[in-house]
Amino acid sequence: MKSSLPVLVVAFLVAMIVLPIARPTVSASPKATAETLKQLEGEFMKTAAEKGSQGYMSYYADDAVEVPNGGAIIPGKSNIAKGMGFLDDKSNQLLWTPIGADISASGDLGYTYGNYEFHSKDKEGKPTVEYGKYTSIWKQQKDGSWKVVLDMGNASPNPKP
Repeated sequence: MKSSLPVLVVAFLVAMIVLPIARPTVSASPKATAETLKQLEGEFMKTAAEKGSQGYMSYYADDAVEVPNGGAIIPGKSNIAKGMGFLDDKSNQLLWTPIGADISASGDLGYTYGNYEFHSKDKEGKPTVEYGKYTSIWKQQKDGSWKVVLDMGNASPNPKP
């Protein structure tokens, strides 16, 4: 009686090579990059300018934390929103520019940092500008969207040209 072992070994090896190729693949959405987060910052700023505090807060996760300059830590989106009403005043304008960004190897956590300017009017109606730096930590949510989970900023002197 001839041994069927060599035939089985060959069949097994052919199956190992062919079957993985024949299996349907599920295409994952493209992995976010540092540039993705920088683009999100631009959309974030545009939405805040157009829709005020509600637009601004739409980029925050429910469990976000704000670390304001010279103030106490503010936990939770609803608590942070209480202090963002100034964005609804059209004479106020918050502008920011990301300088750098990075994203984790796992692709679900990243950060941006840069400079901001806050344009407003003083009590006498004269235009004023406050300058500062910021860092935002972004986290990919279960639905695939990216939200700010930690935001912090600090004042800076007027930048030198």
